[in-house]
Amino acid sequence: MKTILVTGGAGFIGSNLVRYLIQHTAYNVVNADKLTYSGNLDSLRDIADDARYSFEQADICDAPIITALFEKYQPEFLMHLAAESHVDRSIDGPAEFLNTNIIGTFNLLETTRAYWQNLDRTRKEAFRFLHISTDEVFGSLGSSGFFTEATSYKPNSPYSASKASSDHLVRAWYHTYGLPTVITNCSNNYGPYQFPEKLIPVVILKALKGESIPVYGKGANIRDWLYVEDHVTALLSVLEKGEIGQTYNVGGNAERTNLELVKIICNILNELKPNDSIGDYKELITFVTDRPGHDLRYAIDSSKIQNELGWKPAKTLEAGLRETVNWYLENKEWWERILSGAYRLERIGLKTNSK
Repeated sequence: MKTILVTGGAGFIGSNLVRYLIQHTAYNVVNADKLTYSGNLDSLRDIADDARYSFEQADICDAPIITALFEKYQPEFLMHLAAESHVDRSIDGPAEFLNTNIIGTFNLLETTRAYWQNLDRTRKEAFRFLHISTDEVFGSLGSSGFFTEATSYKPNSPYSASKASSDHLVRAWYHTYGLPTVITNCSNNYGPYQFPEKLIPVVILKALKGESIPVYGKGANIRDWLYVEDHVTALLSVLEKGEIGQTYNVGGNAERTNLELVKIICNILNELKPNDSIGDYKELITFVTDRPGHDLRYAIDSSKIQNELGWKPAKTLEAGLRETVNWYLENKEWWERILSGAYRLERIGLKTNSK
């Protein structure tokens, strides 16, 4: 059985990926995660005792530790998801984003290159380094058009700038050193096990608490939403069938304004968890000061991965949101443990905009 080393496998997308690999494939999976505030081993309890799963607490910025993991597990593939990922946090504290997303990716590329160069010919040709990135590196779209793999990078936040930098490093290590890398850029993910600082879990949990649901600006910002398991199947398709040196955009074909999205969630909650004291959850919607540098619209053109690799999203937005709301309703213990710690659904990312 081949082994996949996954960085950031205790995070939102990473934990969904690790569970899917264990439950639906024959791969051995090594999860290397630093366990920062958003890394949560509770998200992996279902597969924690599986013989094909291993966990190692490791920081991608620590080259000797990553080198030791390569030597110990001898992986055939690496899927790199470890990253600081929340725009608001990057506004308040950009240094950690530069350290993890840029320096960490550099260290990972160098340790991977040293390992890869010493493989025998067959294993060297089969090895893949899959770097998972975001559509935010492309900046903001107008009211029409889509991000393609040829779209120029124009990041507008410390987070997206750090991810753009990591993408460029990965591309450079392919062209300069021949390291067999592939890059994916995805649209906004949602689904089970998402840390409750992102929009969809914030809306769900604020509504359940009967608190104001914050919507930035006028709620006019548009995102393309991708159900996390659809993203996971796309990543597996790229790992197994993607062309070395290529980039693949992964989107859900589900554009909505933030306000539209919030109202859909409120309507689902009205049906699944009615609250007579509140009435309509939409009454909790409150417009708040917009995020500094908030990109207006993201939208992904996924035709390349669909045409070349045969992948397409299976979940409609409405079906995915219903499953997500149900999951949060049925897994109160998971998110209550998070909210009992340092994070309390408070607003962050309001540093003064110098424009």
